[in-house]
Amino acid sequence: MNKHIQIVEDDGDIRFIVEYILEDANYVVESFENATSFINRARVENVDLIILDVMLPDGNGIDLCRNLKIDEKTINVPVIIMSAHAGSQSVLEEACADDFINKPFDLDNFLTRVKRILN
Repeated sequence: MNKHIQIVEDDGDIRFIVEYILEDANYVVESFENATSFINRARVENVDLIILDVMLPDGNGIDLCRNLKIDEKTINVPVIIMSAHAGSQSVLEEACADDFINKPFDLDNFLTRVKRILN
């Protein structure tokens, strides 16, 4: 069964690229353009990975990640945080994320890190 990944990214171009490379690697991808749509529509059952942007128009990926990591339904779901504006170590510690990817990112490196988290 293919792994299911959810993405929360407000930049349409980045969201498209991330969806494309993940679907091309045979992952099932569900994407959201903001925190509200993720909170309202995301089904957390059978999710294998969540990828969050830090800066969202209606919220903060760090806060979303913290909430996911204290919810018993999602506590074991790995989370990758992406940002062009934050230092990796401070974001990892503050958000309790499993990994951090700086934007802009190398596509091959991005996919390698996703695979590492999922295996």
